Amino acid sequence: MSQQSSGLSVSDFTSLLARLVVGGVFIYQGWPKLMDPGGTAAYFEMMGIPMPQVAAVVGALVEVGGGIALIIGFLLPLAGILLALQMVGAYVFAHSGQAFGEWLLVPVIGAAALALGFAGGRFALDRIMPWGRRRRGDDLA
Repeated sequence: MSQQSSGLSVSDFTSLLARLVVGGVFIYQGWPKLMDPGGTAAYFEMMGIPMPQVAAVVGALVEVGGGIALIIGFLLPLAGILLALQMVGAYVFAHSGQAFGEWLLVPVIGAAALALGFAGGRFALDRIMPWGRRRRGDDLA
């Protein structure tokens, strides 16, 4: 039995810090979309995004809701996947063809969200939910 299996580790704190930062970036990017869905839809239509009214609302909800989910650590795998897919869409519709420096943030935060979705650390709400509880014997190995 490992003595560290029950103690806190540096990775628990760094995962929390990363979730706070990456989640905050998504909220910051999604909040204006959420506050002005009509303006966002018009911009999306100009970029050629299909169903721009729906895409504006869904995109805003994914970014803000996913950012909040990352921060509190709730439904992390789902949040990570949705946020990563949102960044794929952002690249395809808004950033493809741009110079590297202009779209650099897109894959970074997408990959970070995906990684944090599957390695969110102990300070996550998921850990106290029934699906996040360890079974007896999981720590014994």
